[in-house]
Amino acid sequence: MAATLCQVMGFLLGLLGMAGIIAATGMDPWATEDLFDSPVTAVYSYSGLWRSCVRQSSGFTECRPYFTILGLPALLQAVRALMIVGVVLGAIGCLIAIFALKCLKMGNMEDNIKATMTLTAGIMFLLAGVCGIAGVSAFANLIVQSFRFTTYADNGLGMGGVGGLTGALTPRYTFGPALFVGWVGAGLLVVGGIMMCLACRGLAPDRKQRYDGMAYKAASQHTMYKPDSRARPVYNDSYRAPSVDGRQSNQKFDYV
Repeated sequence: MAATLCQVMGFLLGLLGMAGIIAATGMDPWATEDLFDSPVTAVYSYSGLWRSCVRQSSGFTECRPYFTILGLPALLQAVRALMIVGVVLGAIGCLIAIFALKCLKMGNMEDNIKATMTLTAGIMFLLAGVCGIAGVSAFANLIVQSFRFTTYADNGLGMGGVGGLTGALTPRYTFGPALFVGWVGAGLLVVGGIMMCLACRGLAPDRKQRYDGMAYKAASQHTMYKPDSRARPVYNDSYRAPSVDGRQSNQKFDYV
């Protein structure tokens, strides 16, 4: 019962994690503009894995996809690959986990086969979670490095601008909501994969089968044999058949 509950909980966590990394992969706000001390707040920009967007204060949003692949940074392409691999592995793990559920009867499938499929699904969830965490963390590291080397500067006079405003050389970017969604989804995949792997041990049948039998005890070397004291039958000579010449033969007949 505990193994079945652990398997179901791992499967549900895996489904939630899959939904999280799929949503994070398709979301745009991976890197959002940091508006702290920003002189311009009427325009708000953010970018993701597939396109960059600009939103105005009026609510109008314009997005432009990346029309090139080879022109993109290598780290961004690596993050794309990691997220896609994580989604594919998670989808395969979910498909295997559905058929491996103990509460579902799939023909004459034995328990050892279900245990093997549960272990396979757990490993798939773990790999998908690791890929998701690696991809999101790599993109977050890129944002941190960009944030350190990007700052707002004055207008070159060493003083604040008119009214205390400053001129922005390059906008700074910070963590977007997609990063947190990706981290949570990948973490749920890892936890679900661990639970599926733990449930595998409970679902596997015990290979040490017990057989009921009688214990055999060898005879001792000092075994003593008692003589047979039972009475033996005594044959009467009167029942011997006479021969042709009147003599009695040695043949004996037992009558029951």
